[in-house]
Amino acid sequence: MARDRRRMLVVDGYNVLRSGSRYQRISQPDYTDDAFNRAREALINDVVHFAGREWRATVVFDGGGNAFSTGDPTSVGGVRVQFSPAGFSADKLIEKLAREGRENGFEVLVVTSDATIQDTVFGLGVDRMSAEGFCRDMARYYEEARLDDSPRVAPKTTVAGRIDADTLAKLRALRDGR
Repeated sequence: MARDRRRMLVVDGYNVLRSGSRYQRISQPDYTDDAFNRAREALINDVVHFAGREWRATVVFDGGGNAFSTGDPTSVGGVRVQFSPAGFSADKLIEKLAREGRENGFEVLVVTSDATIQDTVFGLGVDRMSAEGFCRDMARYYEEARLDDSPRVAPKTTVAGRIDADTLAKLRALRDGR
């Protein structure tokens, strides 16, 4: 039944990187290109895991101040990654994606801690999640995955384990020549 739901996830990339504790640890204490790129990659990977096959996901980064930003999306692990085009803020792109999603019958969830975006999309009937809420969900996801990957001893399935005790005793007596 859940597969019939049409769900769209829109993530305010830079807001989540700056507001979510999970990503601040990666890019702190400085915002060098390498540290910030690692945080951005971690966020995109987290969105890939969060979205799975249930969500049509887009991570939006602000490219409005970059004269060379075209706004063309790329895809990473089934998630759209999109920088807003030159002269166009990420906030406006997020609002546009949320509005179009609702108009097309999607359940839309926007991940941001920006109060203005949250208020705007709430007025559209869109669900919201804070950056820190997303970080907590991802920490829980990875903890569950870690626990699922714990080594386990496979039970031995032998004939001795599947027959009754009297028959097993008789077979051992035959084997041992008693």
